[in-house]
Amino acid sequence: MITIWPQYLDKNLSISEGRKVSKEIAVAEPSISEIERALKRMGLKFNTDKERAYPGKWYEKSGRVLVEWEDTKLELLKEVSLKIKEIRN
Repeated sequence: MITIWPQYLDKNLSISEGRKVSKEIAVAEPSISEIERALKRMGLKFNTDKERAYPGKWYEKSGRVLVEWEDTKLELLKEVSLKIKEIRN
């Protein structure tokens, strides 16, 4: 299982604040529901935990998504981010 926090995909954050993908791929303020929609379109199994807080921002419950994925975490994050961009357009 791979954990996806919205912060991993957020274009407005720096790498030190939690972003894991490049700014070209990242999206502005991704929501848990957008991540869920992208994963559904990709046909992946996942569980959502909306009451969790990103460790760097323990005071803010942003939620997280646990995904069944065999490849690397970075590959998953890139695909999800690109899928969210596609959904937004």
